[in-house]
Amino acid sequence: MESASVAVDHAHGHDEHHGPPAANQSSRIEPQLLGMLLFIISEVMLFGAFFTAYFFIRVVADNPWPAEGDELPVAIAGVNTAILLSSSLTMHWALEGAKRENRAALRIGLLTTFLLGLTFLTVQINEYFHIGFAVGETAQSSIFYGLTGLHGAHVFVGLTLLLFANIRAFRGHFTAKEHRGVEVPGIYWHFVDVMWIIVYSTIYIL
Repeated sequence: MESASVAVDHAHGHDEHHGPPAANQSSRIEPQLLGMLLFIISEVMLFGAFFTAYFFIRVVADNPWPAEGDELPVAIAGVNTAILLSSSLTMHWALEGAKRENRAALRIGLLTTFLLGLTFLTVQINEYFHIGFAVGETAQSSIFYGLTGLHGAHVFVGLTLLLFANIRAFRGHFTAKEHRGVEVPGIYWHFVDVMWIIVYSTIYIL
């Protein structure tokens, strides 16, 4: 009777599996990487909203940039740009170190990237204290603080990711096969760098 019952269960599709079925992954991109790419796309749209306001003031309203009497520290921002671009190189060096099982390159690269990013953010905050105009004085100043502050917030998020990556790297967590914890923050950091080039070129130079 027992064998007959088992046969009936199999015939009706009863098996030992319990719970929901395994998720069907139609994409070849890993979930962590896909999530970061989708997040970056959403952030591009957020920056786009601020740039829309910027171009409205300069092109549609034909207002001077910056506002009359205001001056932007182009040279200091240029040095800060070089600092941030250098951090992209050290981030790439760290990732290559992880892929090659070179722990020294991984750790030094991540630590240097973190310190360069922290330097950039410190210089930017110091710039706010000495720039000479407040947030709500003019429409131009509001957009300046909005765009550079939004980017600064993204740098802070990137530094937080880099901090966790540094902790894990110095604990020996990453290998040639398991280095997603370096690659994903690296993609975000490169996005932050590219976005700053656009912000610097638009706000400080054009």
